[in-house]
Amino acid sequence: MNVKIVATKGCSHCLGLQHELRDMGVVCEVLFVEDHPDVVATHGIRHSPNILVNDKVVFRGQPSPRELRHFFGKV
Repeated sequence: MNVKIVATKGCSHCLGLQHELRDMGVVCEVLFVEDHPDVVATHGIRHSPNILVNDKVVFRGQPSPRELRHFFGKV
């Protein structure tokens, strides 16, 4: 599973989201919109953060811990 967080460099939620995913054992990469305009255009990114899984947007905005656990199958 290829997981990416797409966020602005100033996103206040990005660090917490990285910790949530790491605590669930989900390895992710962070792509900053300022450095990856192609990703922004391809996926219609307009807000931060977003989560891509296998190159598909699965969350736009900050998901709750419960939503993350449900999606990634962790209890």
